[in-house]
Amino acid sequence: MDTLHTADSAAAGALPEAAPDARRLQLAVLDDSIARVRTQIAAADLERQARGKKIDPDWFHRAKTALRHLQRERAELLATTPAGAVRKTALKDAIIAVARRGHDEASWAAVLDEARRLATGEEL
Repeated sequence: MDTLHTADSAAAGALPEAAPDARRLQLAVLDDSIARVRTQIAAADLERQARGKKIDPDWFHRAKTALRHLQRERAELLATTPAGAVRKTALKDAIIAVARRGHDEASWAAVLDEARRLATGEEL
């Protein structure tokens, strides 16, 4: 087990303005890299058990460090909310507040029903 396969940080790094699809892709790349490193560690352990050889301590340390860094990158990606999503949510809330002012309870309920049908793809 000479080589250690990890994700390229530039490709897997979190971009603050990344679209949801790009973020999901980054998350998938990180998950694949984490799985690859775990598989390599497990394979080295199985070889150690089968042949009675020791795992190269330098390689093992590099593998565990790579795993730790990938897991940290994944946690950061999940923890960061894109600024664009925050602005979009604030805009939606403002639009709802403005639209709500012009309706009584019954007409607002009708607007909500129509919006729910649109959101679920039902025909009006």
